[in-house]
This record gives sequence, structure tokens and C-alpha cells, in this order.
Amino acid sequence: MANGSIPVVVALLAATFRLATPLIFAALGGVISERSGVVNIGLEGIMIVGAFFAVYGSSLTGNPWVGLLFAVVSGALVAAIHAVLSINLKADQTVSGVAINLFAGALTSFLIFKLFGRQGQTDGVAALPYPTETMAKIPVIGPFLAELNWFVFMAIILVFVVHYVLYYTPLGLRIRAVGEHPKAADTLGINVYKIRYLCVIMSGVFAGLGGATLSIGVMNLFREGMVSGRGFIALAAMIFGNWKPFGAMGASFLFAFAQAFEILAQKFGWALPTEAYLAFPYILTMLALAGFVGKTTPPAADGVPYNKGER
Repeated sequence: MANGSIPVVVALLAATFRLATPLIFAALGGVISERSGVVNIGLEGIMIVGAFFAVYGSSLTGNPWVGLLFAVVSGALVAAIHAVLSINLKADQTVSGVAINLFAGALTSFLIFKLFGRQGQTDGVAALPYPTETMAKIPVIGPFLAELNWFVFMAIILVFVVHYVLYYTPLGLRIRAVGEHPKAADTLGINVYKIRYLCVIMSGVFAGLGGATLSIGVMNLFREGMVSGRGFIALAAMIFGNWKPFGAMGASFLFAFAQAFEILAQKFGWALPTEAYLAFPYILTMLALAGFVGKTTPPAADGVPYNKGER
């Protein structure tokens, strides 16, 4: 190309989109769950489980799309545990989420050894291919699109779907009503428990997709520590985005750009320690939360257990 900066720009944008994708999935899961009034701190753990079972499903069948199905189902099952603890047993939702995070790390470590006979990481498996040839033919933006995997397109489409469901359908109205004033919603005949169960389980589906993005989208194996706090960054993106799908997506892109920042640093020869690049997205997360957490408005009943018999 005539302009030598174009490949760098393309690489930077593509890296930002790829890195944002697992955050978008998990942040959407957080939006759905918390819009119904249930805090899901366990997104990190669900991503871990989803990442592992995506690899396991792909290993069993040789088909990464089956691995994707395994990730979705496993994420939903782990989220269902959180739903039972938080909704039926009325356990502290934060404690339940932390327990799921701890459980997920221990479970996957055990399963790596039990199912793959290894420690720390699984064998390599079939990963989802990049749509390189198809996308590269598109004029102007083809080279950029060719650098993206299928998960990127899926995540962006789902942002629009979740936004539409939340704000333009009767189901979305019920979800928001349950998250804002569950007693009033119950009085109107809305099954608060059913809506919350649905939303928490769907948050597991989305977080499972986020985990699968890392294991069979970006890589072709599962490694301990590969999620590396992305579930918590997704929660920050959800808060930064004011519990709205498009806001969460925008925040995810911001945090992902911070992760992709290393590309610019390498291009311009900035002599910074590797640790500085790794810490940058987390520092940005803390700064964003410090600056915006008081200016955002969560659902009124977020994190508050509902007792049907109370008046």
C-alpha cells in the first residue's frame, strides 16, 4: 500500500475488535442479568467454564461449532447454579458469584488433568476459521474484515438483538420492570422468579460465548489463566455503559483498545516494560470506574432478593 501507516491502523483496529469481543459477550450477559435485578459477579468463572468446554466439545467431535454449543450449554448450567443460590435460596449475590469464580478455576484445572492427561493446558483442537477469503473480496474494508473471526460479527449482531429485546418487546419491558420494581411487576401478574431465572441463565449463555471466543476463536486450546480478569473488565464495561447494550459495547471497545495499545507502542518503538502494557487496561478500568461509577444509575432492585410474601 502507498501509505505505510495503513497496515498498522488495520492491525490496530482488528486487534481492538477481536479483544473487545469476549468483553462484549460477557458485558451483555451482565446487562441482561442485572436489568432483571440479579448481580452476576460470576461472569469470570462462567467464561472460564465456557472456554474449557468449547475446547472439550471441539476435541470430542473435531467440530468447533459443536464446541461452541458446549460452551453455551455449560455457561447456562453454571449460571443456573447462581440463579438457584441467588433467587431461590436468597444467598448474597456477590458471595455466590465469587464462589462460582473460585469453583470454575478449580473445576477446569481438575478436568484438564482428568480428560486430557495434562496440567495447565489442553491439547490443541480445531478452532473456528476466519472468514478471510469471503471478506477480503469486499472493496475498501475487505482487508480489515478479513482479520476478524466469526465471533466478532456475532457479538455486534447480538448487541443490536439485546437492545431491541430490552427496549422494544413485551419481554424486555417485563425484564426492566422486574429489575426496577419487582413488587409492582408481581402485582401486574409478571412472574418475577421466572424472569430472573431466564435472565441469569441467558447471562451464562453470553459469558460462555465470551469464554469460547478466547479458546476456539483467538486460540485453539484452553490454558489456565487465559480469561485473566476479563469477566471483571466486562462488569466494569457494563457499569461504564450504564447497564445498556450499546454503552457496554462502547466501553468494551475502549478497554480493548487499551489492550491493543501494545501494537502502537511496538510500531513507534516506545521503550516501556511489558508489564506496563499488560497493566494498562486494568488501570484504565479503575480510572473509568472511579470517574463514572457515581454518575451511572443501576436498576433500582439490582442485587435485592425478592420475597413474594413480603409487603
